[in-house]
Amino acid sequence: MPLSLDILTLFPDWFAWLGEERHVKNALEGELELGVYDMRTYSELPHHAVDDTPYGGGAGMVVRVDTTVAAVEGVYGQPLEDVRKARRIIAMDARGRRFDDAYARELAQAGAVTLLCGRYEGFDQRVLDHVATETLSLGPYVLAGGEVAAMVVTDAVTRFLPGALGHDASAEEESFAPALDGLPEYPHYTRPLEFRGWEVPEILRSGDHGRIAAWRRAMSERQSAE
Repeated sequence: MPLSLDILTLFPDWFAWLGEERHVKNALEGELELGVYDMRTYSELPHHAVDDTPYGGGAGMVVRVDTTVAAVEGVYGQPLEDVRKARRIIAMDARGRRFDDAYARELAQAGAVTLLCGRYEGFDQRVLDHVATETLSLGPYVLAGGEVAAMVVTDAVTRFLPGALGHDASAEEESFAPALDGLPEYPHYTRPLEFRGWEVPEILRSGDHGRIAAWRRAMSERQSAE
């Protein structure tokens, strides 16, 4: 299924390199449509401002709900309600659903996804309640903004699109994939056979594919338990 993936951000130039990443570039030649939009472009406030001080006091600035809605409606040329019906609108937020392999695979099949990148103290809560259809977090920590998180999401999701990795099977037996029952991936080795006394495990040189598969499974289970 083709994927339309759009990123709304205050720093669109940060994403210039993303389309040159090999697997993203491959996907762009196939089933990925990637758009990056500057939220400031759609603001009607003086100097195209998008943020303001928080009610109740406190340090930092908050990305406004009105300027966020203006950006969403401006990019798609439709009322917010119609955009929400057509796309998954995901706000990057530390309190959101934890991003993992299953979530990435889910988004790769979503058809149309929009990532909202907050900044400063994040979004006005009304963005999370009424604009976004969901919120996403990379983990229990805070980033300066949603841009890095959006890059991670784009990188991970793109890997599951046909043709992105050159060989579609490359994404199947990776860490946390269903083929490994969600376990971490097993160790890999390549040439040289020996280096400074560090050798490739004998079993990987045995040619016994059954034993190798069993060893790899055991290694994945061991790493999961550590």
